[in-house]
Amino acid sequence: MSDIILEMQHITKEFSGVKALDDVTFKVKRGEIHALCGENGAGKSTLMNVLSGVWPYGTYSGDVIYKGEVCKFHKIKDSEEKGIVIIHQELALSPYLSVAENVFMGNEQKAAKGVISWTKTRTNAKAVLARVGLEDEDVNIPVFKLGVGKQQLIEIAKAMAKDVELLILDEPTAALNDEESAKLLELMLELKKQGITSIIISHKLNEISYVADSITIIRDGKTIETLDKEKDDFSEERIIKGMVGRELTNRYPLREGDDYKIGEKIMEVEDWSVYHPEDADRQIIKNVSFNVRAGEVVGFAGLMGAGRTELAMSLFGKEYGQKITGTIKMHGKEVKINNVKDAIEHKIAYTSEDRKTYGLVLIDDIKHNMSMAALRRYFSNHGIVDKNKEILKAEEYKKLINVKANSINQEVGSLSGGNQQKVVLAKWMLAQPDVLILDEPTRGIDVGAKYEIYTAINELAKAGKAIIVISSELPEIIGTCDRAYVINEGRIAGELYKEDLSQERIMGCVMADNRKGDA
Repeated sequence: MSDIILEMQHITKEFSGVKALDDVTFKVKRGEIHALCGENGAGKSTLMNVLSGVWPYGTYSGDVIYKGEVCKFHKIKDSEEKGIVIIHQELALSPYLSVAENVFMGNEQKAAKGVISWTKTRTNAKAVLARVGLEDEDVNIPVFKLGVGKQQLIEIAKAMAKDVELLILDEPTAALNDEESAKLLELMLELKKQGITSIIISHKLNEISYVADSITIIRDGKTIETLDKEKDDFSEERIIKGMVGRELTNRYPLREGDDYKIGEKIMEVEDWSVYHPEDADRQIIKNVSFNVRAGEVVGFAGLMGAGRTELAMSLFGKEYGQKITGTIKMHGKEVKINNVKDAIEHKIAYTSEDRKTYGLVLIDDIKHNMSMAALRRYFSNHGIVDKNKEILKAEEYKKLINVKANSINQEVGSLSGGNQQKVVLAKWMLAQPDVLILDEPTRGIDVGAKYEIYTAINELAKAGKAIIVISSELPEIIGTCDRAYVINEGRIAGELYKEDLSQERIMGCVMADNRKGDA
């Protein structure tokens, strides 16, 4: 039996005359975990969509050779019948169906005459869930009641139920916390022991270094190199060099000199309290007070579930929660903000961690997505949109933050994650806010795109804007912020300045607050 389970030879795929993949060739050994790395828009997901039949045979050139046979997949079902299963970054679960129904969706467990056997479905679901560490899960509850980490494992269980031999995971840990990510990586290693070959796409290079046996790096639609764990340097610095084509000596651009001055307080929040939107007795945000100054980047650090996003959304037009009390001051004056329109009028902007749901209109073009928040104030005259001004500004910001696209008329849904995030950032930059709240601004994007986002944050600070950065990545908080508030269980657990910012100090604040809460 050949040692090579998959070979993709000379794959070329074009969109509107632009090559997303340009003569890509790579091999995957049987039983290994093979990582695909590259910047956003490099072509990683497109390559896997070719492999799985999302892009059918005939829409690309080149050969997909699986287990020694040239395959011509016309749909996903064709690749699944061969044992190839892809799990996309956006989970394909039906939230209101039960766990058992989701495990066998499209692969229903039938009894006589094609009728679904629910007994068989539940029994087999329990067996396959046990293989992914969910043996104690209730298979009858709807999936939406589970956390994202468990939903990701259910997606893998779905693949196991289809007798998977080659499992493709596209950014499987992007939405997971550290504990959930660790469990998923250990599961991948366990599946490897069971003889399952995996291909993982991820921007978390520490995870790649830990779990992968080999890494293929793609840049601008071309294969650059393949690194082997047994022979090559597997350090994050070496992987980054392959991805961006140069040494990246500093992951966080420096912000120093006379141009970067921290000024007066722009936003002050005092005694802010918020209750759960569906449980009026459950307090989520507990008497939080903080401030942010002109030219300052302030971080909100804390563990998953600490209340950072809930705080941000409640401030941005009371988009989260009920029984909200407390005061917001802008430039020293108290303001009333009851909805998103009020927040925008008072020059507060918020970029959600879920850019696809809350940040963008995916079926619309780059131009309209960039201008929508500023349309009324900056691009219309008595209700009539100045289209020329809109076009000029969209072109300016596309170039300013390096959105990689054919034109400003390209549909946003066709862009890579990093470029979508840049469009969201441009949307709020065009609205000219005084306070910009960035919730997980670099989630699911590569190191090169991250650097560009950090540079844009620095430029906004230089222009005198007040920036709030919410991030689960503590190195990001430490590398980008002048000051950080540590949030724990809806409370401010500590305030740290640049010189004191470290992972140990942040976690120390959390632990001290927990002890205080226990007492």
